[in-house]
Amino acid sequence: MPAPIKHTSINRFAWLSVAAAVITISLKLLAYILTDSVSLLSDALEAFVNLAGAIMLLAMLTIASRPADEDHAYGHTKAEYFSSGAEGMLILFAALGIIISAVLRLINPQPLDKVGLGLAISTIAALINLGVAQFLLRVSKKKNAISLEANAHHLMTDVWTTVGVLVGIIFVVLTGWLRLDPIIALMVGANIIWTGIRLVRKSAQGLMDTALPEAEQRIVLNSLKKFQTNEVHFHAVRSRQSGMRRFVSFHVLVPGNWSIQDGHQLLETIENEIRQRLGNVTVFTHLEPLEDPTSWEDINLDRPGPIISKRHKNLSKKSNRP
Repeated sequence: MPAPIKHTSINRFAWLSVAAAVITISLKLLAYILTDSVSLLSDALEAFVNLAGAIMLLAMLTIASRPADEDHAYGHTKAEYFSSGAEGMLILFAALGIIISAVLRLINPQPLDKVGLGLAISTIAALINLGVAQFLLRVSKKKNAISLEANAHHLMTDVWTTVGVLVGIIFVVLTGWLRLDPIIALMVGANIIWTGIRLVRKSAQGLMDTALPEAEQRIVLNSLKKFQTNEVHFHAVRSRQSGMRRFVSFHVLVPGNWSIQDGHQLLETIENEIRQRLGNVTVFTHLEPLEDPTSWEDINLDRPGPIISKRHKNLSKKSNRP
């Protein structure tokens, strides 16, 4: 069985994002100071959001790495969703600032200065973000870390923002149309808003216990099919995602004359199969007798009312005898 992913093992990637944000902020601010371009200013403001998001990521990963306790029996992994959600909100606030600055410059356009040096500095910043973003995306897919994925997508948005800004400034220089600079900044703001909305939406889905992706659900179902026979059936298969951790539960129906050891051994084998194929997953199983009608009715998360068979009533009476 693959070893569980520890959040402390990915904290160093959050530090990488912090370092990249600090470097790119310095470069982009320098480019803005040299050129006085509002579109480069918008690019620099987004870099500040990158830094705030990276710090938030680091804080939430620290919380998520805490072991389970009495108040949080399933761990603290959902803290990651607060990181990606907060980063999405920061992106939206940054977009608002960019749009305000762009509108003011659109009303009162200003000439650009030292464009060549400013473009060179911004290109270096974009390449740094590109390298860090691609690296974090690979790590997030491997470790199933939504917070790292959110941070990586944010950095990639920053890369495309910078590319758009650089192309736009080149057109400003070639055409002499100064209002193109704030128009580009407005387009950057609109793109950032879309990214922020997607991050907030994905975080909300995670906090609402969204099921595993369809491909991972197929892995679970295919694993169960390997064990299904005339004597072994499955139902009430459920799944949910909580940060980097997955949860899967289902009921296993077997003949009532099986021994407890036989049923236990089957469940252990099935659970181990799913853990090996899916990885970093907690599996909950419930054993039921095929012959009992309540076994087939017990498929909803919440039962409509107490369902107790005559056999269960008799067992309960025996257990209560002095």
